[in-house]
Amino acid sequence: MALLFYHLPFLPFLFLFLHFIASHSSPTQNLNDTLSFSFPLTSLRISPDVKVQTLSSSLVAGANKHGTRRLARPNSGSYNYKTTFKYSMALIVALPIGTPPQTQQMVLDTGSQLSWIQCHKKLAKRPPPTASFDPSLSSSFSVLPCNHPLCKPRIPDFTLPTSCDQNRLCHYSYFYADGTLAEGNLVREKITFSRSQSTPPLILGCATDSSEDKGILGMNLGRFSFAYQSKISKFSYCVPTRRTKPGVSPTGSFYLGQNPNSHGFQYINLLAFPQSRTMPNMDPLAYTLPMLGIRIGAKKLAIPMHVFRPDAGGSGQTMIDSGSEFTYLVDEAYNKVREEVVRLVGPRLKKGYVYGGVADMCFDGNPVHIGRLIGDMVLEFEKGVEITVPKDRMLADVGGGVHCLGIGRSNMLGIASNIIGNFHQQNLWVEFDLANRRVGFGKADCSRAAV
Repeated sequence: MALLFYHLPFLPFLFLFLHFIASHSSPTQNLNDTLSFSFPLTSLRISPDVKVQTLSSSLVAGANKHGTRRLARPNSGSYNYKTTFKYSMALIVALPIGTPPQTQQMVLDTGSQLSWIQCHKKLAKRPPPTASFDPSLSSSFSVLPCNHPLCKPRIPDFTLPTSCDQNRLCHYSYFYADGTLAEGNLVREKITFSRSQSTPPLILGCATDSSEDKGILGMNLGRFSFAYQSKISKFSYCVPTRRTKPGVSPTGSFYLGQNPNSHGFQYINLLAFPQSRTMPNMDPLAYTLPMLGIRIGAKKLAIPMHVFRPDAGGSGQTMIDSGSEFTYLVDEAYNKVREEVVRLVGPRLKKGYVYGGVADMCFDGNPVHIGRLIGDMVLEFEKGVEITVPKDRMLADVGGGVHCLGIGRSNMLGIASNIIGNFHQQNLWVEFDLANRRVGFGKADCSRAAV
């Protein structure tokens, strides 16, 4: 059975912990703005027996309770770097970390703030994974001691999930919503792009205990994210389609800095919110888009625009998230989509079947035929910008001959937000222009974009 990859809410104190660290991070220097760095973004089949849930500062009720505020972005970029990435349920990018660099696989996640890597854990009875990072081999690696300000909060009204370990180092423990534990030490380390180009030391998590074999590349708007600490002005990725030859992983591209394809992108401005507004259901560090509506086939669904905008409490926020596989809609929007799907292909629905507890528009029949009956789906935004999901990519293969629409109910995740996941970002350049606070989209053959 295929893996459902999505964010879930986790302990509120984690959000507060990251915010405290962000507010105490020292500034980093800018590098040459003219360089362009790119990486491969590659598809790796994650074990079907594991439900992957990544850290996310979004989806946390009460996150604004302690005065979290949206922070200004750097005015210029430092890096231009390109790579390809692997894509299946998660977007996997391999980054060169340390001096000399060690290649680390990380989940590209625009919905979370903390970046962390898998570190070498010396156990005589069990050798470490070959892909783990060995700190002893890096001359730029350093750990944060217990007396570091990040490990000694001066905010009296909450407790941070850090402690001193037996070596007097700053230890963290993060719990996922499903009880999965990731823990280790807070450290400083560089990303080494080339002999002449690297980031200053960044604050990362060095995980020694985690159920996952890949790290997280946190890319949201928080000051503790990789994007902010590295002072990049923009980054972009191109997600390839899943359909490929047996045994071949679809490969896309990931850029840090200027993307040579951006001249054809269409941009929409990120929604901004007053720093003084307290919205318990709002993620102030997410990339919030001004979504207007949804079309299926030629029909505009009767969904009020306010359903896609945060209300006074933050419910209804629409965010784009590379770390979520499916797209999730609040009930008022989801019910209208389902109503139209039932009208078009109701008799073919798999009755009584709910995938992952969130998606109930699933089918046993031929996915190509069902997709043709449903038609294209279009997500509408301001300035006439649209994301078109063609009919042949409407359904996701979830295993066992079952295919689902790729849309779930967000309230089944315990959240009140709309999330545009990577399943609906296939064959699409998505650029996050941090300096101008906007997101750009451009149609592409992402497999070719990786060449």
